[in-house]
Amino acid sequence: MDTENYPGLSVEIEDQVATIKMLSPCDMTNDIAAKCELHWELGRVFSDLRAENSVRVVVLTGVKEERFLAAPFTSTYASQAGRTWRNDPARTWKVFTGIVRCHEAMVALEKPIVARVNGDAVGFGQSVMFSSDLIVAVKDARVADIHMGMGEVEPYGPPYGIVPGDGGLAVVPLYMTPAKCKEYLMLAKEYSGEELAKMNIINYAVARADLDRVVNDLVARLLKRSAHALAWTKRIANRNLVAHMNRTLDAGAAYEMVNLHQIELMNWTDRKTLE
Repeated sequence: MDTENYPGLSVEIEDQVATIKMLSPCDMTNDIAAKCELHWELGRVFSDLRAENSVRVVVLTGVKEERFLAAPFTSTYASQAGRTWRNDPARTWKVFTGIVRCHEAMVALEKPIVARVNGDAVGFGQSVMFSSDLIVAVKDARVADIHMGMGEVEPYGPPYGIVPGDGGLAVVPLYMTPAKCKEYLMLAKEYSGEELAKMNIINYAVARADLDRVVNDLVARLLKRSAHALAWTKRIANRNLVAHMNRTLDAGAAYEMVNLHQIELMNWTDRKTLE
């Protein structure tokens, strides 16, 4: 497996553990951003890891200490570069296909994925977090789906509202009650890692100084399990998630793409009427 083949990711494999570090779009230099489509890259790396039988556990985390994976800054969405990017058919194809491939590959991968949420998980980052199998977050990590945020989840996300299509609609309903899920998605309600742990939505919320200790302990315990039994247990445990994604993931991503084109046609204003 070529671990150097993902411009927005750092991939290290050691002692049966693959560690994937993600660089948030808001932290990318122009040269990396020009050749990186993170949705697509994550879909590729999880597909590649599925065929890498020397790997038994995957740890997913952020490059920057303050961000697990966060959406671009609000200013990016209104910039000319942002508008050009979203009107490029080849790039929007890679976004749409990458979203679907990423989540499908994550839930199909027969190896547990431990989300080491070292900072903000916002936008695509929170849906990737929820597609993981075990979630450990620092207490003050910010978690939000910014698609309907209207710029209120500062400094992230668009100043207008779009469909939460990059996985939020497909995975969040399985974690929250219907009312909480709709508040979270429709109003871009923000939670901290500590709040999500108290709601029994994630496994652990810890002080930053304890993050590695807790994650490493989980990984060590997973590696003590029978390799084949662990792999098949994840596969069967995810059957409902796979079925739910088959019903919702494509539709959510498609509606988001259509919605973005509507916004562009309306000269980047946000409608308050269906007429």
